[in-house]
Amino acid sequence: MSVPSNRTVTVIGAGAAGLMAAIRAAQCGAKVFLIERNERPGVKLSITGKGRCNLTNDCDISEFLDHCSDKTFLRSALSRFSPQDTMAFFEQLGVPLVTERGRRVFPQSEQSSDIVNALVRETERLGVERRKQRVTKLDCSNGSVVVATGGLSYPKTGSTGDGYELAKKAGHTVTPLSPALVPLLSPDTFCGELQGLSLRNVTLKLRDKAGKVIFREGPGEMLFTHFGISGPLVLSASSHWQDGVSVVIDLKPGLTEQQLDARILRDFQTYAARELGNALNDLLHKRMIPIVLSLARLDARRKTAEVTRAERLSLLAVIKGFSVAVSGTGSFDEAVVTRGGIHLKEVDPKTMQSKLCKGLYFAGEILDLDGFTGGYNLQIAWSTGWAAGEAASG
Repeated sequence: MSVPSNRTVTVIGAGAAGLMAAIRAAQCGAKVFLIERNERPGVKLSITGKGRCNLTNDCDISEFLDHCSDKTFLRSALSRFSPQDTMAFFEQLGVPLVTERGRRVFPQSEQSSDIVNALVRETERLGVERRKQRVTKLDCSNGSVVVATGGLSYPKTGSTGDGYELAKKAGHTVTPLSPALVPLLSPDTFCGELQGLSLRNVTLKLRDKAGKVIFREGPGEMLFTHFGISGPLVLSASSHWQDGVSVVIDLKPGLTEQQLDARILRDFQTYAARELGNALNDLLHKRMIPIVLSLARLDARRKTAEVTRAERLSLLAVIKGFSVAVSGTGSFDEAVVTRGGIHLKEVDPKTMQSKLCKGLYFAGEILDLDGFTGGYNLQIAWSTGWAAGEAASG
């Protein structure tokens, strides 16, 4: 801990950004009060990554910014508290980490509670005083205030937009709010028929009304639900969805069209005596077969040996371009994060201090910042929380 700053810092919100801000301010010597409306801190943090907590992404800053909604504002904060700093921070707190596919970083235990508990223990070690309270008014007359109340996603965890109202009362602009990293809704009935089926190692594209590809990601994982599609690839794609956009899935991205055609032909020759519906088990999940055949306008009872080249190419086209219509996105109840928030032009990117109110700082999801899935959003919380806590204590 550094020399005491004789400064009082009040942090509103004990989520990822708030806990980090409180810790950094206390490390810098400030007297810190951490105010949280829930009974316990880190409620939303405890359910992230399906309870595993994908806490960051082990990439460099330039690549990180390519996965965020704003490539300029975050650079300073990331430079001072990078993904690698986050990893070192938690390992120093006694949480072993593991890096998985896509450089996603998780606690080795696969328990988000280890991350929450480590943060809470550190606030206690540093003497942070925690209070249960719902704040309805900001007062910076007795020291600095860091607002880290989150957004509107997962409102059952306490994210009900309180911070936006506090910011508005302080004169700040809140940009339009919408759910982000959210499942996509589809009118296609086959989604319900395939409910619960997870596809791995597929690629996903979004095409606009004109057929132009506006988003592409993978290989990765996606999931069919009773209302449409979800999973990591879909959540990232949802950030780019707009009216009229459709999803196109390559079920076999590891094969070129020529290679896939050769593979289908071999299977047809191997199972020449079978009906078409029973000849694709080596290539596709059995639940996908009737849907793919239907979209290719092929009769599952047709003898494999009777399939023409044109029909085979029709099947190939569906496998390489499995299309799902999209009618909209899920709600804030299902969203990982909130798009929109405190207008970035009204916040100093180096300190997270309000340009309108001296002594007022913002951190985390309340800002008009968001990223793709893969640990980017939590890193935004860590970096902005660190910057706000450090500056607020000075």
